[in-house]
Amino acid sequence: MLTATDWSAIRLTFELAGVTTLLLLVLGTPVAWWLARTRSAWKGVVGAVVALPIVLPPTVIGFYLLVAMGPNGPVGRMTESLGLGVLPFTFAGLVVASVFYSLPFVVQPIQNAFEAIGERPLEAAATLRASPLDTFFSVVLPLARPGYLTATVLGFAHTVGEFGVVLMIGGNIPDKTRVVSVQIYDHVEAMDYAQAHWLAAGMVVFSFAVLLLLYTLNPTGRRRS
Repeated sequence: MLTATDWSAIRLTFELAGVTTLLLLVLGTPVAWWLARTRSAWKGVVGAVVALPIVLPPTVIGFYLLVAMGPNGPVGRMTESLGLGVLPFTFAGLVVASVFYSLPFVVQPIQNAFEAIGERPLEAAATLRASPLDTFFSVVLPLARPGYLTATVLGFAHTVGEFGVVLMIGGNIPDKTRVVSVQIYDHVEAMDYAQAHWLAAGMVVFSFAVLLLLYTLNPTGRRRS
């Protein structure tokens, strides 16, 4: 059965995934809108930066984030000058790392949803003299709802499954930075396979439930079937 330490890791994991997903939806929306609408020569560069976490090994991302947020890094110097201390091995550091690591899994579905809207609904809103802000909230967001659903599910699930990045940035501090993936690693390292099985099986069930929810509730998926 699950121990108190296991439940603490589960709680921390879902807190991290929830905060990260909310931040990504807020920060990723303007990025996705810009990528969907711009004709700038920088679109390819920005798109590549957003997609970089997909191809980079998590330990590489974690290492450079650790250097940047450390006491000698630019981010670390800035946070220390603001009286916030350094971010590595804190929950806030995990959030920052998770936002960067899960960025493409939120931005890309939203960008695809924006691009699928096309120009006609925007032109119709313009003929009714709707402001750009009204058009975005009244026309674009409702039409992009399937993309937001996909982005929310993928961003949350991807953050839950993190290992390399959170281990590099957060370490293994109980009740502070020890998430489920690290807890499973601890059980395996201690050859406590029974406890590792409980957590690992739970992750399998959670992953299947997330994908089932995505394919069941996504209206785009129903139209294609």
